[in-house]
Amino acid sequence: MRRASLALVAWLLAGVAGAATPAEKDLSAGWRFRLASGGAADSFRGASGGLTKPVACDARCKPFTDWQPAHVPGAVQTDLLELGRIADPFWRDNEAGLQWIGLSDWDYQLDFDVDADTLRRGHVDLVFDGLDTYAEVSLNGKKLLSADNMFRQWRLPVKNTLRAGRNTLTVHLQSPIARLQPWLMKQPYSLPGEFDSAFGDEPKGKQTSNYVRKANYQYGWDWGPRYVTLGIWRPVRLESWDNLRLADLHIAQRHVDADTATLAAQFDVRADKAGTVTLDVAWTAPDGKTGSEKRDVALKAGENHVEVPIAIDHPQRWWPVGYGKPDLYRFHGSVSAGGTSLAEADRETGLRSVELRREKDQWGRGFAFVVNGVPIFAKGANLIPYDAFPSRVSTERLEAILRSAKDANMNMLRMWGGGTYQDDAFYAAADRMGMMIWQDFMFGGAITPYDDAFRETTRIEATEQVTRLRDHPSIVIWAGNNEVQTGWESWPDREDFRKFVNADEVRRIEDGMRALFGDTLRKVVTSLSPEVPYWASSPGTDFEREANVLDDGDYHYWKVWSGSEPISHYLDVTPRFQSEYGLQSFPVMATIKAFAKPEDMEPESKVMRAHQKFANGDGNQRLLLYIRQEYGEPKDFASFVYLSQVMQAEGIELAAEHLRSARPRNMGSLYWQLNDVWPGASWASVDYFNRWKALQFHAKRFYAPVDVVPMRRDGRTEVFAVSDRTTDFDATLRTRVYDMGGKLLRETSQPVRAAALASTKAVTVDDATLLKGADPRRTVVSFDLLEAGKPAAHHLLYFGAARTLALPRPELSTKLRSEGGRTLLTVTAKRLARAVWIDTGDLDVRLDENAFDLLPGESVDIVVKGDVDIDTLRRTLSVRSLVDALKEATP
Repeated sequence: MRRASLALVAWLLAGVAGAATPAEKDLSAGWRFRLASGGAADSFRGASGGLTKPVACDARCKPFTDWQPAHVPGAVQTDLLELGRIADPFWRDNEAGLQWIGLSDWDYQLDFDVDADTLRRGHVDLVFDGLDTYAEVSLNGKKLLSADNMFRQWRLPVKNTLRAGRNTLTVHLQSPIARLQPWLMKQPYSLPGEFDSAFGDEPKGKQTSNYVRKANYQYGWDWGPRYVTLGIWRPVRLESWDNLRLADLHIAQRHVDADTATLAAQFDVRADKAGTVTLDVAWTAPDGKTGSEKRDVALKAGENHVEVPIAIDHPQRWWPVGYGKPDLYRFHGSVSAGGTSLAEADRETGLRSVELRREKDQWGRGFAFVVNGVPIFAKGANLIPYDAFPSRVSTERLEAILRSAKDANMNMLRMWGGGTYQDDAFYAAADRMGMMIWQDFMFGGAITPYDDAFRETTRIEATEQVTRLRDHPSIVIWAGNNEVQTGWESWPDREDFRKFVNADEVRRIEDGMRALFGDTLRKVVTSLSPEVPYWASSPGTDFEREANVLDDGDYHYWKVWSGSEPISHYLDVTPRFQSEYGLQSFPVMATIKAFAKPEDMEPESKVMRAHQKFANGDGNQRLLLYIRQEYGEPKDFASFVYLSQVMQAEGIELAAEHLRSARPRNMGSLYWQLNDVWPGASWASVDYFNRWKALQFHAKRFYAPVDVVPMRRDGRTEVFAVSDRTTDFDATLRTRVYDMGGKLLRETSQPVRAAALASTKAVTVDDATLLKGADPRRTVVSFDLLEAGKPAAHHLLYFGAARTLALPRPELSTKLRSEGGRTLLTVTAKRLARAVWIDTGDLDVRLDENAFDLLPGESVDIVVKGDVDIDTLRRTLSVRSLVDALKEATP
């Protein structure tokens, strides 16, 4: 062994002095692109036979056949926009006229130089971190690759294809629709998908997106546009190395508790020859304490998985936001021989334990996340892609959305399966913030093919993604898909499909889904990241029984909104974990003005319907249905927009607080959805420009660590003290009954012992006791949870839907001032003010409070954050309440 080790050292070091470690050459700059010869959309028209509207390239394409500068990472659509060759894809109804881009083939090309020193290295690899999606790669005229998966990395050995001096790299991108549609039209059936195209480029029920590993949402969703992108959407580089490459460094967490962290630094090493090397691991704790471990290991020629054990006493553990500090450790690993470093890598991770606890109880079987032994009630939302064009999302933008979630007291976001796996920067930011991430694999609901090739490319994709992301402590679960199982079991189009296809084929499709989500992806997670739980399908029961049941697993509830049931029906369901539910709204007027002209400002205008994707534009009527049920008739378009946000915020608040009050029967509330991919109507609480809607401000309150929750049903109100604190505390429940005009009718108080990590029922009271003869239409009850005499939580209770109440005109007044280097806004109500909204136009400011109710005579001080002078803010600012938005407000 000693002789072999010395021989390896000599061999490793010979001729590579000063160049022992791998080197990288960034290939992101200097690209050009053009419409591929014969690749225009008009050729696809004849191939598919399924088009019903003109999408042909015609004269529009002719200027695009010459080479033009391109951005990498990027997409054809964003390159054309940068060049001014197309109009803003988000403006008005431009979407329809830009579909030809995704139906055409495109070429990208790069000339780059390689020096002789690079070619003398033992290995030179061309690495694409992401190709979108069907891509043929050629180097100096030699074809190297036919890529077919947007989510995979492609590593190509090119040492023998490169030449000293100038080299030419070409990527030919094929439209996934044009490629697959002719094949699909010949098949005996089409697998059920998600949303049919609104533009006639695919026949109804003939969706190609099921059959390709590409982001589903780009084919159009009920909250976003149809932009089927093509491009080199993630970085590309040249990597050169000699004899040995460190493919991955992973800090496996075998066991973590308050006393000890038992870890293993796992090195994946690719070696050309057998021999012995030294592995070094140095770590730095959050408090600056350091440690290191070293180990000699024997490598074989080929792939090696070797490790160094690490033990850390009394680790500073990573905690979700609200439960402790999200502490992170830094690890540096190196591979050396003869005292010379051959490869190095750094990792930052948090030490924590994660459990998905599914204990049987009186309600069925639980579904609770337990971090470091503490059961966590998951408070958050679903996260969709940040943009229709993912390559233009900056690190600053993704971090800003995460901060919005944290600022609203969220502790979990579900990375929904119809989009993309996020960049490393997203998960690193979530790590630092203590934000738990529910990570779906990228399957958005469409039924999957069962062939071996599709399953194998998905296995490789999953292996690469889990390997890339497994050191992020924020990821607390991997889920196989979104709504594939429940869709197959219960959606009408799937039921019709099963009747159409013979029984043997149905069985093969079912077996294929179970094999992919129940076996293949599970094995990837359990082998590469065994400390993180795997969940086969959301909603689901991990294939142990049917999906989307109330007494087991996670649950998606859409009878409210999609089923048009009243908002009050949120109180009728109490699942073990509610991972989807939602109500729509429009964004603020400043955002609407970013995509529409003044003449478009009507709910049923062509442009507003184009930016309302639910039910092909009919979603605006659904919004009006709920607005009218709860509030009445909007008096104009701006009032419609405002009322849509009030309805969404108050409806989701009712649902979320019901779920929190039901702890531990329910252990999670993730509403649909946090963010937007473009400006338009959607379920988001934060719009495309990260402007907070009313729902986000409400979430900040209903997701607060301590909440007081009055739940009124059938004339009786139960009041709960909800606490995420890890220790009990004593409080006082104060109940005050007001006439809406300003008179305090009655006040009572009683002690409450708020239990840790629990919902404590404080009181049950009927309407008659609360009202004592007062008019319910003109009465409001204020519940305050006081701790040491100071409010810890506050909530108002009304006796009926807002449209049934005799709401007064509140006579709101505002005052702006500078104080202590801050800009403060004071809002005062003479009488009860329902749903106060402060609008700051298109000023780049953020209010720390908005979308609230004020009791008669009450004032609130609001911090205005942003670089704006008071005079400008005073001219722009406006304030309104519910009565200002209705055609027939009761005086």
